[in-house]
Amino acid sequence: MKVYLASDHAGFPLKLGIIDFLKRNGIDFEDLGTTNLDSVDYPDYAKRLADALQKDTNAFGIAICGSGNGICISMNKFPHIRAALCWNVELAQLARAHNNANVLCLSGWFTPVYTAHQIVKTFLETSFEGGRHQRRIEKIGQLTK
Repeated sequence: MKVYLASDHAGFPLKLGIIDFLKRNGIDFEDLGTTNLDSVDYPDYAKRLADALQKDTNAFGIAICGSGNGICISMNKFPHIRAALCWNVELAQLARAHNNANVLCLSGWFTPVYTAHQIVKTFLETSFEGGRHQRRIEKIGQLTK
């Protein structure tokens, strides 16, 4: 399993905490930026992450901005992305099991690092249930045509 991470400046501190978690758990990852607290635009980093996931279709993404909303909206502009803004473990589990989300979006301002670790763990360990949910995922794909 590979995880790509991207954040703007507001998500940068939380991203560092998630990188520490990934390292401690032996999870392969690549940080696509930003690399500091200097102001940047989250759509630029959403594009970097979407491009990486288009090339590596079996990977997951984690996207972080201040509220989590802006980068999530940006991620969902790409047809191969199903990004979900998750505030707790239950939402992360449902995002994977029911929506087959491939990008986890988090709020850098409102998500404590320990909570983020639990959300990331759940997101990465939960499988897509398929079945009736597959039909719905296919309909989502048809919306972009």
